[in-house]
Amino acid sequence: MSELTLTVVRLGLLVLLWVFVFSIVGVLRGDLYGTRVLSRGKAPVKPKARPNRQPPAPAEAPSRASRAAARKVPATLAVTEGPLAGTTLNLKDSGVLIGRNPECTLVLDDDFASGRHARVYRDGDGWYVEDLGSTNGTFLGANRLSTPTPVAVGTTLRIGKTVLELRK
Repeated sequence: MSELTLTVVRLGLLVLLWVFVFSIVGVLRGDLYGTRVLSRGKAPVKPKARPNRQPPAPAEAPSRASRAAARKVPATLAVTEGPLAGTTLNLKDSGVLIGRNPECTLVLDDDFASGRHARVYRDGDGWYVEDLGSTNGTFLGANRLSTPTPVAVGTTLRIGKTVLELRK
């Protein structure tokens, strides 16, 4: 083997060693400082109202039955017990994903919650909660969920040590 070939092989091994060392440092840094949470973006800007627009026609007053149904529809999800007690989140038609992963809408700081633990979503006739195959389960009141279950205002959900309540 020529001396040039031996020197190139030695330098190649030295470069591979440093790549390995830097990858180990990167993994340790991620473990020590946690995952980086990215901003979900800015709030949408409301467009300015045009001065030449006609005022909307007055809508009919909702019937008593529709007002009663509207009162029973949850609008927010509030954390009542656990590390995030006092946190509230508006329910969106696209649904709310609950778990420990940073991609979730409500990120729980609970050791008994799975990465993607449960979701609360809107179906045609109301709101439902679904367990996403979590290890420790999702409880609606005292019952463990096995299928998507309808939820109403005042319903409590328990995920590990965190208790959530659906509110108007």
